[in-house]
Amino acid sequence: MNQTARLDDLAATPVAPRASRSLADRAWLVAGLLVAALTLLPVGALVVLAAQPTGDVWNHLMTTVLPRSLRTTFLLLLGVGLITFVIGTGTAWLVTMCRFPGRRLFDWALLLPLAVPTYIIAYTYVEILTFTGPVQSLVRDLFGFRTSREYWFPEIRSLGGAIFVMGFVLYPYVYLTTRAALLLQSASTLDVSRTLGAGPMRLFFRVALPLARPAIVVGISLALMECLNDIGAVTFFGVHTLSFSVYDTWVHRSSLAGAAQIACAMLALVFALLWMERRARKGQNFHTPSTHYRTLPSYRLTGGRAWLATAACALPILIGFVFPAALLTDYASRRLDALSDPRLISAIKNTLTLSVSAALLTVVIGVVLTYAHRVQASRLTQLSGRIASIGYAIPGTVLAVGILIPVANFDNFVDGVARSTFGISTGLLLIGSGTALVYAYMIRFLAVSYGQIESGFGKVTPHLDMAARTLGRSSGRILFEVHLPILRPVLLTALLLAFVDCMKELPATILLRPFNFETLATTVYNAASREAFGEGALPALLIVLVGLVPSILLARTSAVSFRDKASTRRL
Repeated sequence: MNQTARLDDLAATPVAPRASRSLADRAWLVAGLLVAALTLLPVGALVVLAAQPTGDVWNHLMTTVLPRSLRTTFLLLLGVGLITFVIGTGTAWLVTMCRFPGRRLFDWALLLPLAVPTYIIAYTYVEILTFTGPVQSLVRDLFGFRTSREYWFPEIRSLGGAIFVMGFVLYPYVYLTTRAALLLQSASTLDVSRTLGAGPMRLFFRVALPLARPAIVVGISLALMECLNDIGAVTFFGVHTLSFSVYDTWVHRSSLAGAAQIACAMLALVFALLWMERRARKGQNFHTPSTHYRTLPSYRLTGGRAWLATAACALPILIGFVFPAALLTDYASRRLDALSDPRLISAIKNTLTLSVSAALLTVVIGVVLTYAHRVQASRLTQLSGRIASIGYAIPGTVLAVGILIPVANFDNFVDGVARSTFGISTGLLLIGSGTALVYAYMIRFLAVSYGQIESGFGKVTPHLDMAARTLGRSSGRILFEVHLPILRPVLLTALLLAFVDCMKELPATILLRPFNFETLATTVYNAASREAFGEGALPALLIVLVGLVPSILLARTSAVSFRDKASTRRL
């Protein structure tokens, strides 16, 4: 009814000339290319900066820092990749193909660790597992130990500790993609396998895993890129990865060119991961031969097997979400008076200002990119969208180094013009106001909004555009009067996801924030750096509570998406 009324209103306007429509359509193409250029600018600046001479710094980096950082980063990625693979695929198989106590709860609860940033998990587990923490205190009370020399306990501030904690936080990426792949597998294929005598384990290893391989590779790649981006968790654990080395070389060695050179090595590693992900998925697409949907066959687990399945699904949730959230809640409840602390209030305001601004910007640019390809479907508009989406794969430390130089040059140029023309100094206009940080957020999380918006536009029939064109509307008016009202729920979802990601971002925030400018993320980081766990508990809990919203939304969206596909296949 609303679409009919809208098209009736369109009929009252005379048809626009074809030349003006063509000019307006080209404007969308230019806008898409401009966004792609803004995305590539930090990468180009990074390469130029890395080419500058660094004197003896580069020799030191090549002989000591870079080899150690590369080795540590490789071991961290390998360990996290193995943990996320085992937990993600195992739990996805259990909740999809087996029936046991708690299955419906675990179906969505296994996504809860996504609500907790890695640096907050690290922050809590350093407190939980250190000598004065509750776990070791309980061990000493139970066995009568007095000093740490009387018993052995694994060191949390180590590479092994980082692998353990980050693996239990990042496994939902693999769980989500694998679960979706298993739900959409052909029931006929699994039935044939069972007819030929394949039991649950053989069916899992010989049939389900190979069919879900493309989705598993995507999930592991996402987890590894998040792991590579991290700087807070590795700092708390004392693990010197490439991301930490970029920060250390920039801040503590005062060598931006040296940091850029390490950042280029990180960028090469990211592109290698993307290449391996594409290579692993090449030729691995599988299609369901039947158009009729049937519920997948499932195994009813009984006795000890059922409780083992329950424990296997409950353990990642306990380690990745429940224990850290419980500790944060306990500590935060003791410091509720801090809610009136001007520093915390300022950090909340700064976080909201930056995150809302960046989220709105990513949604607007996502609409521009998607609509540009809809109006003028070409290789250029398609390429613009792909280039704009690579920012999610660029670690925050790398992005910060690449952004600093062009933004600082622009600030200096504006300041020079203002001094010579008006006799006043504008100072660091973009960096000092936080605009550079919003720019970094936009590049980093544009892919989040763009993917949601592109999916939403794909569900709007092109016939609406054709009808509106026939009735005389330009491409711009079609967007505002037809598409945006229809896509309002999609735009709100994209805005929410981008907002939460911006709020949790730490590496770029640390390196690009204005002087004496704190957010919730940097407040947690600073408190942990001073070993002041109580001070950081409340802002950390606020981040987790806000992060719960997209996690629950993601669980509901994935369930609805599967039901929609199932209904389509029934038809």
